[in-house]
Amino acid sequence: MDSRRDKRFFSKKKVCRFCTDSIDMDYKNVDLLSRFITDRKKIVPRRSSGLCAYHQRQLATTIKRSRFMALLPYTVLH
Repeated sequence: MDSRRDKRFFSKKKVCRFCTDSIDMDYKNVDLLSRFITDRKKIVPRRSSGLCAYHQRQLATTIKRSRFMALLPYTVLH
């Protein structure tokens, strides 16, 4: 049991980029939104993106709005 405790890895706490830099989230800013999409065009989860819950929800809505306006693809095939 002690050997498990020794092998733990503690990573640095990620800080929300939108809270610290006060960046405006806009559906027309495709370069910013594409950073939060995987190569399979899925929205990156909060534990990977490092965003707070408020901005992660806002990001998901903004990406969906951008997809609807055909600025971002829904899938790899498009």
